[in-house]
Amino acid sequence: MHRPQLSLSARTARLALIGSLAAIPLTSCSPPVDVPAAQDAANPACAPMMVALPDAIGENPLRKTNSQATAAWGDPSLVILRCGVNVPGPTTDRCVTVNGIDWVIKEGNPVWTLTTYGREPATEILMDPDKISSATVLADLAAAAGKVPAARNCVGQEDLQNLPPSQ
Repeated sequence: MHRPQLSLSARTARLALIGSLAAIPLTSCSPPVDVPAAQDAANPACAPMMVALPDAIGENPLRKTNSQATAAWGDPSLVILRCGVNVPGPTTDRCVTVNGIDWVIKEGNPVWTLTTYGREPATEILMDPDKISSATVLADLAAAAGKVPAARNCVGQEDLQNLPPSQ
């Protein structure tokens, strides 16, 4: 059987194509991050926030997840986000405002849980402050979290000092 001879440039191009096709699975197929969906993940109010998420938090790129209304950044994941978690009620937990977004902070060891306050559905972030700054995370996610309208705001002790006396 006689096979036609390919020119050097044709062979080089063919090898380059085969090499690039073989490299695609190695570079683009990292498995999605397994993040359980929140109870209210199908809430349509999550959608505007999810499409506004940043491509990176600090130096950590956004990764694919396997559940609706979830996101993860970093490899390994340093920040996990879930929209549709239970809306926090009044609490004595620390509440901070970053770029107009109120967050209730529960400090765990090592993982902190940060949940939007006054927005429905609520969004939860899980992160380790020893590996990434909570200020960076909250600042980078503020614009996206703001896509869910606020109905209430955090009230701090300084807000309670000038209340009128009861009748």
